[in-house]
Amino acid sequence: MTLFGKKMTAATRTGGGNGIDPARVIHFTFDGVRYPAHPGDTLAAALLANGQRLVGRSFKYHRPRGVLSAGPEEPNALMELRTGARREPNSRATVTEVYDGLEACSQNRWPSLRMDALGVNGLFSPIFTAGFYYKTFMWPAPFWEKVYEPLIRRAAGLGRAADEADPDLYEKATTFCDVLVVGSGPAGLAAALAAGQSGARVVLCEQDSVTGGRLRAERNELDGVPGWQWARQAMDSLRQMPEVRIMTRTCVFGAYDGGTYGALERVADHVATPAAGQPRQRLWRIVAGRCIVASGGIERPMVFPGNDRPGIMLAGAVRTYINRFGVVPGRRAVIHTNNDDGLRTAMDLVHAGAVVAAIVDTRDTETALARQVAQESGARLFTGGAIAATYGRLGVHAAAIRDRSGRVRHVPCDLIAMSGGWNPELSLTTHHGAKPSYNAELCAFVPTTFPPGMQAAGVANGAFTTADCLREGARQGQDAAAACGFAAEPPALPVVDAESYGIVSLQPLPHDQSGKDGKAFIDFQNDVTARDVKLAALEGFRSVEHLKRYTTLGMATDQGKTANVNGLVQLAQQTGRSIAQTGTTMFRPPVQPVAIGAVAGAHTGTHFRPDRLTPTHEWARQQGAVFTANGIWHRAQWFAQPGEGHWRDTVNREVRTVRTAVGFCDVTTLGKIDIQGPDAATFLERLYVNGWQKLPVGRARYGLMLREDGFAFDDGTTARLGPQHYVMTTTTAHAGTVMQHMELCHQWLWPELDVHFISVTDEWAQLAIAGPRSREVLRHVVDPDFDLSHEAFGYMGAADITICGGQAARLFRLSFSGELAFELAVPARYGDALARLLMKVGAPYGITPYGTEALGVMRIEKGHPAGPELNGQTTAHDLGMGQMLSSRKDFIGRTMAMRPALTDAARPTLVGLRPVNPSDELVAGSHLLPRGAEPTGAHDQGWISSAAWSPTLDGWIALGFLSNGPARHGETIMVHNPLADSVIAATVGSPIFLDPEGARLHV
Repeated sequence: MTLFGKKMTAATRTGGGNGIDPARVIHFTFDGVRYPAHPGDTLAAALLANGQRLVGRSFKYHRPRGVLSAGPEEPNALMELRTGARREPNSRATVTEVYDGLEACSQNRWPSLRMDALGVNGLFSPIFTAGFYYKTFMWPAPFWEKVYEPLIRRAAGLGRAADEADPDLYEKATTFCDVLVVGSGPAGLAAALAAGQSGARVVLCEQDSVTGGRLRAERNELDGVPGWQWARQAMDSLRQMPEVRIMTRTCVFGAYDGGTYGALERVADHVATPAAGQPRQRLWRIVAGRCIVASGGIERPMVFPGNDRPGIMLAGAVRTYINRFGVVPGRRAVIHTNNDDGLRTAMDLVHAGAVVAAIVDTRDTETALARQVAQESGARLFTGGAIAATYGRLGVHAAAIRDRSGRVRHVPCDLIAMSGGWNPELSLTTHHGAKPSYNAELCAFVPTTFPPGMQAAGVANGAFTTADCLREGARQGQDAAAACGFAAEPPALPVVDAESYGIVSLQPLPHDQSGKDGKAFIDFQNDVTARDVKLAALEGFRSVEHLKRYTTLGMATDQGKTANVNGLVQLAQQTGRSIAQTGTTMFRPPVQPVAIGAVAGAHTGTHFRPDRLTPTHEWARQQGAVFTANGIWHRAQWFAQPGEGHWRDTVNREVRTVRTAVGFCDVTTLGKIDIQGPDAATFLERLYVNGWQKLPVGRARYGLMLREDGFAFDDGTTARLGPQHYVMTTTTAHAGTVMQHMELCHQWLWPELDVHFISVTDEWAQLAIAGPRSREVLRHVVDPDFDLSHEAFGYMGAADITICGGQAARLFRLSFSGELAFELAVPARYGDALARLLMKVGAPYGITPYGTEALGVMRIEKGHPAGPELNGQTTAHDLGMGQMLSSRKDFIGRTMAMRPALTDAARPTLVGLRPVNPSDELVAGSHLLPRGAEPTGAHDQGWISSAAWSPTLDGWIALGFLSNGPARHGETIMVHNPLADSVIAATVGSPIFLDPEGARLHV
């Protein structure tokens, strides 16, 4: 390349690098071109080593972008990695480990990276300002669907997701420790050493492939040896401690309740294909007594016109590439800084053989260190200066430097190393809702409030020198171990050279430089400029949360790690507030991207939605059962016997046997939720529409739940087994959603209630024994000291009992069939044995197993609503349960259920239907119309929800919803089935076809 006629070389290797193996050469491809690399390289380091400065395009303007950072905060160098089913978009080149054969591809460009057609967007930047989308795509309205949305969808996104199913495996694991240390820089190593020496169980997580943190990026010495060597010695000491576990390539991404932390381990991201059976990633649940966050910091860019060109990098990242990877990102550099830390980069560049042409120090006073560095590096020092502009199409080749007098000088360069100071990486400390405080002396936000059991150390806590990091880490490690009950001694700390930080107050970009000579970018990925922030503030978006969403500042894949504070500085200036008054946005987990595959783990395919089998499944299969899918369960539909030529013959036999003798059915699939606590009854009162405070111990009650909109949600029975102990049953279909609903109510609506609950559906096998002779059969199973008589154990009774000589069980006197019936629950492992025992002891009484079809017939005969009636569109009044809605208490859905439209008598209400000709078949889904009415939607007055042939009544029956139904009993209506092109006459009546007085239940 040439700079003002002078030939300049591309980035090169220095021959060193403490994190690579220079003796070995591997190869990778980028946009189809093959390049060499060394083991230990990141993709970004390898690209820079091969002179590839242009690595991507920005999202909105498609501006050329190069590597900015050397860590996970990277907003520019986003790649598509691998091909085919393993293609992964938006991978940060700065943390992607190069392996032999790696395929990488730039994204968000067409037809090529160098010649991107959408780069023309930059010409329209005057109209692509903050809020452009909100202002533009509103008019004319018809354009949204036909023009705007298709264009936006085609332009949206960065990379391409894989088109095929992910072939890799993912795992989940849990571990426990006394002390969790996040980060292995000087503070993290000192903390781990202090805690580990005490005997505490320590887990040290490092997101990088190597430990040492910034010690690998610097040339400073500890105890007379390079910092990275001291870090290696510290790791050797930790490995010798039996209770210390070191986890590299593991990012702790979230802090949750109860000392629980989420961590992602990249098990095989650094190889082409995982070994057979090896997971690609593993999601860890780490439960820690104490946590020390030593996650370091993130360097801020400087905001100046043209600050986004390839070759403009963070100063700390330049040092990382030189010292860790042995890569010099440029041969002629300009340093732009507002602190002493940025000055280190000048000396590292000179040491690596590069030329430092200028040091632009924005501080008004010339410091001794700046003067010394300028003299030793041979650079020209511009104290109180600023970069006014940069030049270059696909990479920077010159900078325009304005000195304190206003004079501008053009300096050729192929690298600008900028440092606006460091932000503590404190995201984990805020995941319980706390916000950090602004420290004006450090010009950074620091943590002040921590989740229980957490502390921060090192740069993450505002300690910006190596010596301070070591001291603070050791102290925090010692305190954490002591809090866990271990006597901790402080470790011997190394001697470190004196360092200074010397940052000055953060200053916004002057108004006259906000775009005159080029755009000054704050968010590099989303192309948010200083001018955008100014415009948003002028338009009233003064809240940081509003600014974020209006301008998209900080909404990119890096979540504003390099952009947020600079954006706050600009907003503070525009609104006349201090940075502290302006505040920060909310931090939420994950700290870094987590693949959906890792979150899912092994729960994919049948592991995500497994075929769940009841405890009696194998026994039922041996009995010749025909199975059906009932939600996620496989349940027996019927049990055919020889000579039964049609399934309805089998169902009719099963129904008649239950009505005249005894039968049993596996009802394990009903949701079962165990609820305990002093406020359990209060909790039930608020969930159900009816009352629960006065339910006696040993009794069960039917309950109905509503959604918040007043519509029926679920029904079932809840039994009180003790003063503070209840067991709720739900429908099979809604077992999971009811549990979710309860969790939501407890965590968000009523967290003050002292109540705990857990799903026990899988813990108990439950069989319904129904029929006139069910009590006689149970007497052979239930231990004799329990009285099964109606007087002692009446309808809706519930009790903990024993069976078969002492086996714990639960017995409920409930009936879904309308007959004398019981539900017997035993630990799930005994379900199969219980079914076989019932068949044996029930043989003299003519017992038969029955399936879901017979169960459905009997519940329709009895008028019990089930899934077809509880379809999310019906209310308690529709179901004939309006009288259950208590007027003495509040409950979810109460107010909305009383809306006039939901209590209107003209609404379709539950009724029973019998055809005038009993042999005419009624079909669910058929429409109900008045006699003589034309079959149109205008005359539609309801529908059939459930229908069955009733062997008990020797005819077809159905449940349905009919407008003003209760007032129309005895009326004849027409049932239209358009699919079968049939119309039959039916008589409206009570939904209870059999034993309306309930005499069969109370015997």
